[in-house]
Amino acid sequence: MGWKNVSTIIEGRLFLGNLSAARSTRALSERRITHIVSVCTEPIPSDLPESGISQLRIRVEDVDYADLLIHLPSAVRFIHQALQDGGVVLVHCVQGLSRSAAVVAAYLMYSRRISATAALEEVRRAREQTWVNPGFQEQLVLFELCQYNPTPTNGIYVTWRHQITHRLAARR
Repeated sequence: MGWKNVSTIIEGRLFLGNLSAARSTRALSERRITHIVSVCTEPIPSDLPESGISQLRIRVEDVDYADLLIHLPSAVRFIHQALQDGGVVLVHCVQGLSRSAAVVAAYLMYSRRISATAALEEVRRAREQTWVNPGFQEQLVLFELCQYNPTPTNGIYVTWRHQITHRLAARR
């Protein structure tokens, strides 16, 4: 396979890519992208309203203690609604290896009711360079345990956040 800017997850409907793909008007138009989930802070053309592309921005760093979990329900809903409405979705981060792959895996878990392991395997089959960091892998398991809806009051989520806060404090 090799390294690619964009990989197909669901033929003609859902793509996983990197920042270059999100910035390439050619890549977006060739695939008829109507919706983008950006799991980074870097600017892309769809940030401009005149692009006509609907966008969800998730500002999370690619570090194992970053809280991607709380954002997964809104990302999954965004992707699901876009696909139901006939849209075509690109999910990207900077390299298309960890954050965006975790979001795509969460969508597959939710939509197909499969485990985190099965979802990550499916993502890796489509994009072999995928390397989801261990913290996000753990969060995918928690996403399933929270029945795909972690909230700030969910016991599983609260316990996990407390553990992360405690581990970070111990590092200082």
